[in-house]
Amino acid sequence: MTSGRRVLTALHLFLVWAAMAAAVPVLGFGLLVTGWGGGVGAAAPLVALGVPLTVGLLAMAGIPARTVVPLCGSVRQRLGWAVLVFALGTLGVVAGLAAYGGDVDLGSASTRIALTGAPYAVAAAFFVPSRWVRLGALAALAAGVAYGGFVGPAQSQQRQHEAEVARYREHPELLYLGAAPPGMRVSHAWAGPAYFSVDYRGVREDEFAYVGLTVRVPLTSTPRCPKHLEKGVTCTVDGHGEMRMVRDFPGDGRAVTLIRRHRNAEAEVTSQTLDEPGLRRLLNTLHPLSDTELEKLMREKKIDHRL
Repeated sequence: MTSGRRVLTALHLFLVWAAMAAAVPVLGFGLLVTGWGGGVGAAAPLVALGVPLTVGLLAMAGIPARTVVPLCGSVRQRLGWAVLVFALGTLGVVAGLAAYGGDVDLGSASTRIALTGAPYAVAAAFFVPSRWVRLGALAALAAGVAYGGFVGPAQSQQRQHEAEVARYREHPELLYLGAAPPGMRVSHAWAGPAYFSVDYRGVREDEFAYVGLTVRVPLTSTPRCPKHLEKGVTCTVDGHGEMRMVRDFPGDGRAVTLIRRHRNAEAEVTSQTLDEPGLRRLLNTLHPLSDTELEKLMREKKIDHRL
């Protein structure tokens, strides 16, 4: 390809890009507005008028390429070429909209408008009888497919994951986890605006074992027993400020609750199946929820937000 033909090819592809980057967003916005207000019936006249005008504009962009692109040699051929380029380019735009709807980052509004003309320029490049131009178009197409189908969605998932982690980390002063008692595991956790709650249950499905842990904003300056206790409930506070509450049930059953201060938070554990030493060991193992532990809870879908 001579230097003159290279200049004409570059001008041709630039004109295709510029014409479509200007016309297609206007047409798409018009269809959105009319379709939103009046439905398909209102958008149909705009399609009937706008599409031929856009194809005509595209055919005009092919005039400088009369000696470069065989399909642009005559008016009739240029119209056929314009229809093909418009159809292929519109498929690329639709694919881009689908990727954008899937939260793939396509840059700012001005960048997205500029990208609108790219599929049409790539489609036009395939009609240029030059191996290097077509290889370039193929490379651009492959890059677009790779980004829109693989790289972009992966980045989108990473952003969503980081945003979700940030939501859980909004109140790090409450995110404490204790080591699961023997024979038990973390069943589920909930993060709220003023508390972090964890359920521990038995590893064996046929065995009932339960411990509830709640780390919350302190309700009082020091743990205090309620002034009025229900029948069968006893409550004491030791010299270290740990509150112990026992609720007796008929048949020798009882629920034990221990509450103590942990740094700037208040930690409460309660269980009907674990004894007091076991509950104290759980409180003694409280530690900040690590990134690894949070990642595992999220991966296993064992943590949720609560209001």
